[in-house]
Amino acid sequence: MATTLHPSLIVSVPTSVKEAKPITTKSSQKLLANCKTLNELKQLHCDMMKKGLCHKPGGHFNKLVAACVQIGTLESLDYARNAVQDDGVSMPSLYVYNCLIRGYASAGLGEEAILLYIQMVVMGMVPDNYTFPFLLSACSKTMALSEGVQVHGAAVKMGLDGDTFVDNSLIHFYAECGKVELGRKVFDKMLERNVVSWTSLINGYAGRDLTKEAVSLFFQMVEAGVEPNPVTMVCVISACAKLKDLELGKKVCAYVGESGVELNALMVNALVDMYMKCGDICSAKRIFYECTDKNLVMYNTIMSNYVYHGWAGDALGVLDEMLRKGPRPDKVTMLSTIAACAHLGDLSVGKSSHAYVLRNGLECWDNILNAIVDMYMKCGERGAACKVFEHMPKKTVVTWNSLIAGLVRDGDVELAWRIFDDMQERDLVSWNTMINALVQASMFEEAIELFREMQNQGIEGDRLTMMGIVSACGYLGALDLAKWVCTYIEKNGIHMDLQLGTALVDMFSRCGDPSSAMHVFRRMEKRDVSAWTAAIGVMAMEGNTEGAIELFNEMLKHKVKPDDVVFVALLSACSHGGSVDQGRQVFWSMEKTHGTSPHIVHYGCMVDLLGRAGLLEEALHLIQSMPMEPNDVMWGSLLAACRKHKNVELAHYAAEKLTQLAPERAGTHVLLSNIYASAGKWTDVARVRMQMKEKGVQKVPGSSSIEVHGLIHEFTSGDESHAENTQIELMLQEINCRLSGIGYVPDTTNVLLDVDEQEKEHLLSRHSEKLAIAYGLITTAQVGKSQLETITGIIFSKKDFVLVEITGNGFSKREPLPSGLQINFAVHN
Repeated sequence: MATTLHPSLIVSVPTSVKEAKPITTKSSQKLLANCKTLNELKQLHCDMMKKGLCHKPGGHFNKLVAACVQIGTLESLDYARNAVQDDGVSMPSLYVYNCLIRGYASAGLGEEAILLYIQMVVMGMVPDNYTFPFLLSACSKTMALSEGVQVHGAAVKMGLDGDTFVDNSLIHFYAECGKVELGRKVFDKMLERNVVSWTSLINGYAGRDLTKEAVSLFFQMVEAGVEPNPVTMVCVISACAKLKDLELGKKVCAYVGESGVELNALMVNALVDMYMKCGDICSAKRIFYECTDKNLVMYNTIMSNYVYHGWAGDALGVLDEMLRKGPRPDKVTMLSTIAACAHLGDLSVGKSSHAYVLRNGLECWDNILNAIVDMYMKCGERGAACKVFEHMPKKTVVTWNSLIAGLVRDGDVELAWRIFDDMQERDLVSWNTMINALVQASMFEEAIELFREMQNQGIEGDRLTMMGIVSACGYLGALDLAKWVCTYIEKNGIHMDLQLGTALVDMFSRCGDPSSAMHVFRRMEKRDVSAWTAAIGVMAMEGNTEGAIELFNEMLKHKVKPDDVVFVALLSACSHGGSVDQGRQVFWSMEKTHGTSPHIVHYGCMVDLLGRAGLLEEALHLIQSMPMEPNDVMWGSLLAACRKHKNVELAHYAAEKLTQLAPERAGTHVLLSNIYASAGKWTDVARVRMQMKEKGVQKVPGSSSIEVHGLIHEFTSGDESHAENTQIELMLQEINCRLSGIGYVPDTTNVLLDVDEQEKEHLLSRHSEKLAIAYGLITTAQVGKSQLETITGIIFSKKDFVLVEITGNGFSKREPLPSGLQINFAVHN
């Protein structure tokens, strides 16, 4: 190959330069236009300089700069700028500077473009209507708002603000810098607007999530008689996708068909995305499969939307087509593929995807490795997930979150918590994942403690955080904390959607505050069947049958269709309120009036209702006549009713059935033992207790908890381990004296042990409920003989458990409670 030496450089000569003909003015211009690389351009420049052609009339130097800009690399642009400064050109033309500014701006080197403009102005050169659009493009790409505003001022001073090209560039600049309202001001002052003017502003609105304004402006454009171009249509269709407004999207599509705008790949991709996001999967699939020229972006769009909508199998189907006749998958494709495998638990395709990632060098993308970790965890391959995690060169917060979430799904909350503690950086997702994992593991106190730590670190919770904390408060019966949580939600502007509102209603109900629960319910803007069910559940907790029925009728008036869960709440209300006739009516109306066939849980509610009312034979008949096999819960309800109504014979029968279904249940043996004890059959009691010991069945002791100053304290019967046990004992004596003073006589029949009466009375006085009450009294106020703080608690009455209010004047009955229910206490200061 022929070569020509150049100082400090040996380069190949382009084929056209190796011609035998000498370089002339006309041929040099053609050669400049044909140069494809910087090396070719440098060689040609060298030859032109030797022949003195660079500075001859005919614009050779301008062509050289233009050729450098056309190549568009940093090296070619710097070469052109150095040529301007060092090659003896006394005064570069405005064209040269405009060309260089455009080149640097197109390459994303906005700061260099701005410096060139400053240099040009210092030299006394006056910019024109080409300079400002190129310069504004540089300001847009570097988000140089202050510099762009100064450019705007310079354009106004020079009288170029009326130039359509300049004004369009200003609109685009302000939109890119997040100041679309300033772009709108420029737009409104324009005397002449072309399709670029409208499209720039529409794109600005759409890019700032002002999608309604973008679509509205599009229809104004159409009314003004300006025909949109494909770029306009892509912007508007994408805006409809963000709005998820299918009807509006169809109107835009109808205009596309009527106007004859030619569909290109970008428009087809936007249409597929819009229909998918708006839920019209059929239309999206039709457009996608009718397209004969599918590109990679189109495949990625429909796959990612399939995964988002939960159609993971269809996503893998698109991948099959793509592998057979489509473009080669890229990192976006693999993200959707791996996510689909995780959703389906498809380990085989997941492993193949991992191998593809490694073969094609895509493992350098953090989000792909995060997805692989998540996929392996969801497919039950913890070892593979941890191996990928350990070898990741850069572990981001998302990486750690993926591993923690996987461990939580795998049920290993303890390991997830240890990893959470080891994280040097945590985001809100980290906290939410861990808090909700603790709630799901019934570690409610730990979840609340973690939330307090989160607050101490200055991290504000969101809706997902509060969903977990609300659930924890409800299960703990922590009323003070529940009220604080409600206030926190309001103060921090956390959107109370249907799910959060329903959770708050349930929380206050569990905390024994029905008025607050109903206050939240009435404030909810929208109520679905779950919200109504929660409100009816509030009435059920109170045993307020009439209130539950009224709410149910109100729900029907609001055209909300009841589901089977609503009827569970209704029947529970009837059971707790002792309303047998209304319970029967609700049960039989399920199928006849509302078309809902009773499930086993509804039969269970009826058995509980009849059993509480003492209608044991009717309850047994219902069990024997129901269309499905009874479960252990149903026999357990009947057994509990037998204990209450002292039916030893039926209790023995129910216990046998229950033992067959759930032999490991300690409650069965305990209930049967208590029934024998109530009947004074101590030999049978001993036999049942011996059977429990032989089978290794142990009874979990009952407990009561009380919230004091935001902390939960739990007590078991006869508990003497509390740090303030001495003070608790003194307060128990005070309570017993006051009870005796108002005529309370302990019902020793509830003590089902073969001991004397004095011992029975002692055991009654040390029940977990009374221990919790006593602790609440000694810790919430300075109590004297004439003053007791008002608290909520549980004591034994002669008939059943009752919720009572203890005041300095004595006790007043508040509501009955179902026997066997674990009670939480909330202290009211």
